[in-house]
Amino acid sequence: MQGLRWLQMTDEEMAEFLGRGGTGVLSFSTESESSPASIPVSYGYNADDQRFYHQLSFPPNSAKESLVDRRVTFVVYGREDGRWRSVIATGQLEDVTDAPYESNVIQGMWAIQLPHVDIFERPREEVSFRDFSLEPETMSGRKEVPSRS
Repeated sequence: MQGLRWLQMTDEEMAEFLGRGGTGVLSFSTESESSPASIPVSYGYNADDQRFYHQLSFPPNSAKESLVDRRVTFVVYGREDGRWRSVIATGQLEDVTDAPYESNVIQGMWAIQLPHVDIFERPREEVSFRDFSLEPETMSGRKEVPSRS
């Protein structure tokens, strides 16, 4: 990556990059001696309330059940216009599976585009899913810009 420069993205640039949904990596905090537990996930993003939405699968014997109450870091990265961009959000997941229909979080969820999840090891009917929301405590983005020669 020699010759690259990075600049912070504005809120508007982050919202444009995130769009209404896509994929990223969700990392759950663990004990200090252990690496974080990281999984690729799909997401939806509502720029109006700056909130991420995830539908997480819980196959039988999944370790995820013991992790969802821990702090998380969510990373989305990719190329746009031939240049790298990334957004990092931190916070706590909120289980919204049983949230009331009229709640703001459910209304916000309808404004997103959450990609469907395919579970390849077992039929979808054998896997339970729960809906989660992440209202970031911190969120920052960086973009690659041409270096000054």
